[in-house]
Amino acid sequence: MKKILALILAAAMMCTCLVGCGQSAVTETETQTEEKASAPAEKVVEPSTREFTDDLGRTVTVPVTVERIAVSGPLTQVYVFPLCPELFVGFSNAFASDIEKYFPAEYLSLPELGQLYGGKGTMDLEALLAADPDVVIDVGDAKSNMAEDLDALTEQTGIPFVHINANEASAAEAYLRLGELTGKTEKAQELSDWCRENYNCVADIMAKVDADGARKRLVYCLGDKGLNVLAEGSFHAGTINLVSDNAAKLSEVSFSGDGNEIDMEQLILWNPEVIVFEPNSVYDTAGADPVWQELDAIKNGEYYRCPWGPYGWLSTPPGVQRYLGMVWLTALLYPDYVDYDLQELVSEYYQVFYGYELSDAEYKEMTQESLK
Repeated sequence: MKKILALILAAAMMCTCLVGCGQSAVTETETQTEEKASAPAEKVVEPSTREFTDDLGRTVTVPVTVERIAVSGPLTQVYVFPLCPELFVGFSNAFASDIEKYFPAEYLSLPELGQLYGGKGTMDLEALLAADPDVVIDVGDAKSNMAEDLDALTEQTGIPFVHINANEASAAEAYLRLGELTGKTEKAQELSDWCRENYNCVADIMAKVDADGARKRLVYCLGDKGLNVLAEGSFHAGTINLVSDNAAKLSEVSFSGDGNEIDMEQLILWNPEVIVFEPNSVYDTAGADPVWQELDAIKNGEYYRCPWGPYGWLSTPPGVQRYLGMVWLTALLYPDYVDYDLQELVSEYYQVFYGYELSDAEYKEMTQESLK
């Protein structure tokens, strides 16, 4: 009996020991888990920059979040302002007093920074550095040596310079690229959709016009004498080339916004069916001028003033407002092919691009010498 009791007591003590050891192990494991949980997590450092490949094929380092931008010139200003006015730190040139109504007042006092290309001076690098943009944007056609120019400016200023291609056919894609760069993707999509939809609409109309052999021969006349023209092949003449047979065919094409200077003999030789005058040209006097009356377009009353506001609809500068020129000129030249309401479409543009409610009176005033 004593042996049995001894065995039972020994077994009990062993169980107590095992339970104690088990509890100790559990307690230690729980303590280690708690210690690990309470240890500070390793801090993840988010990158502050990213790489953006522009349309010159240059890979440029830009901030992850772009908060401040400058533009290279008036053409870029026209394209980019509708996308992100709140990001501008300055303008290439001030807004003329007669177009200020289209733009929010809080932006009108931003400094002038000048422009990289064109005949109106150069960019003020001192003012640019003082404005401290995250990026400088250039939009338009790629000029010769542009990549080298922008690389040099990036190195000189420490500010990334970026180029985006844009013309009548590529504005929709340009806005998507600009949205990617600036982070304003939602607004960029809206602007892109408007451009794509209306470009495709006009392209479809012109396909039908061409199938019928109905394309009109047209000349766009500029300057105080009306004897400068945007020749076929000029970047500035893109809309004219798209929706008409540009009669201004020259062996040497000027790529200036002032176009090629010609004489009246050349214009009479071309004898276009339709003449469109730049807003500040000689529309008011051409109809009564005996020399201009030698042209069929003048004799037949087929001459018009290009609409304007806030910029010329066909050029000056050759920016996104040329989409207005596109839908206007198509409606003017081919009314039997057009099923859209021009005023409705123009008003929509002003709302989408400027947040501006265009009144009936304003539309009538800007088109009163531009439609039949």
